[in-house]
Amino acid sequence: MLYLIPAAIILFIVIWLILIYNRLVRLRIMTEQAWSDVDVQLKRRHDLIPNLVETVKGYASHERSTLEEIVRLRNSAIGATTPEEKIEAENMLTKALRQLFALAENYPDLKASVNFQNLQNELSRIEETISQARRYFNAVVRDYNTAISIFPNNLVAGPLGFSTKVFFETEEEQKAVPQVKF
Repeated sequence: MLYLIPAAIILFIVIWLILIYNRLVRLRIMTEQAWSDVDVQLKRRHDLIPNLVETVKGYASHERSTLEEIVRLRNSAIGATTPEEKIEAENMLTKALRQLFALAENYPDLKASVNFQNLQNELSRIEETISQARRYFNAVVRDYNTAISIFPNNLVAGPLGFSTKVFFETEEEQKAVPQVKF
C-alpha cells in the first residue's frame, strides 16, 4: 500500500510532463504553419515585383538605380533561408517598394497607366494579406514564447530543445513616409 503513493506521484509527474510537452509541440507547429502562411504571401509579392519593375522601366528609364536596387533586394529576399534573414530582407524590400511608389508620383503618365494601376492595386492587396499573416504569426509566436518561458513549462522546454522564436516586425523607419530626392 505504501508503494502506491510514490507510484501515483510518479504517474502524475509523467502525465504532467507529457501534457506540457504536447502543448509546446502543438504551439511550435502552429508557429511553423503561421510562418509558412507568411512565406506564401511573400512569394506572391516576389512574383509580382518583376512585372512592376518592367512597367516602371518603360516610363522612368533614368531611375535605373532604383529599379536595380528593387530587383537586388527581391533576389536577396528570395535567397534568404532563415526566418530572421527573410524578415530583414523583406523589411528592406518593403522600404524600397514604398520608395518606388513615391517616385511614381513624379511620372503622371506612369500613374495613369492601367497596367501600373493594376499592379499597384494587386501589390496593395498582397501587402494587406502579408500584414494579416504577419499579425497572426506574431500572435502565435507570442503564445509560444510565453508558453516556453513560464514556470513550470520552462523546466520542460529548455532540456527538450524548445527555444524562442523571432517576431516578424517592421522596422521603425518603414513607418515613416519615404522621401524622394532628385
